[in-house]
Amino acid sequence: MAENDNHNRMTFGGGCFWGMEKHFREEFGSAIRSVQVGYAGGTLANPTYENVCQGDTGHAEAITAIYDPEKVSYRKLLDFFWSIHDPTTKNAQGMDRGTQYRSVVFYHTPEQKTEAENYKKELQASKFNKPIVTEIVEATTFYPAEEYHQNYLKKNPHGYCNHFRRWTQN
Repeated sequence: MAENDNHNRMTFGGGCFWGMEKHFREEFGSAIRSVQVGYAGGTLANPTYENVCQGDTGHAEAITAIYDPEKVSYRKLLDFFWSIHDPTTKNAQGMDRGTQYRSVVFYHTPEQKTEAENYKKELQASKFNKPIVTEIVEATTFYPAEEYHQNYLKKNPHGYCNHFRRWTQN
C-alpha cells in the first residue's frame, strides 16, 4: 500500500484482527481495495505476534485497508467498525484480554480525526449507556502480521471470532 493512499486508508483496532478483517471484507467487498491485518500503535519495530501477545509493545491488533471513496464513505466504515465490536470495554473483546485488543481508530488525516471524534460523540449520545472507550490516535507505522494471520478465517472457517453486527446504519 502506497504512502500517498492515506486519504483513502483506514486503520482500526477492535479486538482480534481475524474477525475485523473477515467482516470488513464481507461487508464492503470491492469497496475495500486491499486489507491487511497487523500491529499498530506500539513502540517496538517489526513486532511479531508473540511480541504483541506479551502486552508490553503497545501495539493493537489492527486492520488497515485502502478503500474506494466512490463506493463507501469513511463515516460508513466508522459506523461498521463501531457496530461489530464492543467499544465500551477497555482492553478486551469477548474472551480476548489485553491492550492489544483495545478499541482504537488510527486516523491518517485531520479530516479522519475530526470525523471519528464527531461520530464517537454522536454514538455516545444515541447508542451507548456506558462510556465509549475507543481511542482516536494518529496512525504511525503499521506492521503487517505474519502471513498465516492474513485471511485467517477464510483459511480456517471454524476459527474463533467474537465479532458480530450490533446495529445497522440509519
